[in-house]
Amino acid sequence: MEKWYLMTVVVLIGLTVRWAVSLNSYSGAGKPPMFGDYEAQRHWQEITFNLPVKQWYFNTSDNNLQYWGMDYPPLTAYHSLLCAYVAKFINPDWIALHTSRGYESQAHKLFMRTTVFVADLLIYIPAVVLYCCCLKETSPKGKIANALCILLYPGLILIDYGHFQHIYNSVSLGFALWGVLGVSCDWDLLGSLAFCLAINYKQMELYHSLPFFCFLLGKCFKEGLKGKGLVLLIKLGCTVVASFVLCWLPFFAEREQTLQVLRRLFPIDRGLFEDKVANIWCSLNVFLKIKDILPRHIQVIISFCFTFLSLLPACIKLTLHPSPKVFRFTLVSCALSFFLFSFQVHEKSILLVSLPVCLVLHEIPFISTWFLLVSTFSMLPLLLRDELLMPSLVTMMAFFIACVTSFSIFEKTSEEELQLKPFSISVRKYLPCFKFLPRIMKHLFVISAVVMVLLTLMSATLDPPQKLPDLFSVLVCFASCLHFLFFLVYFNIIIIWDSRNGRTQKKSN
Repeated sequence: MEKWYLMTVVVLIGLTVRWAVSLNSYSGAGKPPMFGDYEAQRHWQEITFNLPVKQWYFNTSDNNLQYWGMDYPPLTAYHSLLCAYVAKFINPDWIALHTSRGYESQAHKLFMRTTVFVADLLIYIPAVVLYCCCLKETSPKGKIANALCILLYPGLILIDYGHFQHIYNSVSLGFALWGVLGVSCDWDLLGSLAFCLAINYKQMELYHSLPFFCFLLGKCFKEGLKGKGLVLLIKLGCTVVASFVLCWLPFFAEREQTLQVLRRLFPIDRGLFEDKVANIWCSLNVFLKIKDILPRHIQVIISFCFTFLSLLPACIKLTLHPSPKVFRFTLVSCALSFFLFSFQVHEKSILLVSLPVCLVLHEIPFISTWFLLVSTFSMLPLLLRDELLMPSLVTMMAFFIACVTSFSIFEKTSEEELQLKPFSISVRKYLPCFKFLPRIMKHLFVISAVVMVLLTLMSATLDPPQKLPDLFSVLVCFASCLHFLFFLVYFNIIIIWDSRNGRTQKKSN
């Protein structure tokens, strides 16, 4: 009884912080002619409500795709339509065709913030609570502490309740989390359905779905494709096909309809990257102008090859050794590979990496806390542009204090607690003196924190040189990219050596 009382308090704290952040500014507030992502979400409600389905993704006189055209999967469009019906009931002016463009008022802001709040309450927060309650070998207090830290993760709160991205991250990440819950509890059909819904809401959820399907494929092979494995494979296949058909049914009427939706979902013409994003291509652009040197199709091929090669080791290990633990870490590794190397990544896509990192927070609290702080810092240029510096600093400090208090992260930096012991043992066969990893990790964290604080202060208080107007933004992205490369190596080491350690233990028994 006490556990549920405390869990309720934790949820209320998370909701209070979310609503407090929502009182601040949002993307594009008072900035015509395009305004920002807030206007994108309002405009999608306008389009889906006033136009027939066949026009949602096409450029017409009533739907100028250059003005926040729909570029997310059908489930997002259906969600916008649902919100539009509520908006129509409250105030039809909010979604009036053409005349509602750039509409801003306190009442409408309250409505838009409430739509995110309700989505969180219905999809994301229940998944977080249930996931934490289902954690094995974790005390009741540990489950509550874990839920508190996940719900206080500042990146998701600042983007959904501050910036107001034109996609509801709490919905797509919530579906993905229900999928992870399905894997953890052996609810395979629930897991596959949830991941399909996540993809149909946000195409970038492919980052999470690839490890899921590798895990299930490995599980089917393990159980035998002539017995239970074959039955499971058929059930999963039927679930995936049925969910996609239902979501895409209105767009299957004509071949051109389907192709147009796909073109909008995967905008190759927009280039290798946009804006300042903390991935390899944007960072490399400082020294080598890839976008100017190489043709577009070569950029696509190079991006695909690097992404595929970087995620391949983890996916192979997961397929050969399917287990919930390897699955969770592979989620992190694959999402990070996509973020660093794939084509046309947005700075907010780091949230797709942050979710699986939240899910291993109780296993490696020191590294997870560090990563989640860096992921929020990597979006600093965007948050500054939206006048969200103060809520960013407050939520980051609250999250850091919660993690330090709940997990004593600085006391959990031994090889065992960093899950690097199998790797260290392997290295010590050749370098007996290799015993300094925990100490190095602590020093790297201190250096990282100093860099983030200095760059935040410089970005917030200093004007960049006239010849280098993007200096601070580029420095933030470059520093964050170096962090993410380090984390990618770290998580892959855990995945690969975990499997090897499992085989060693079997032999010793």
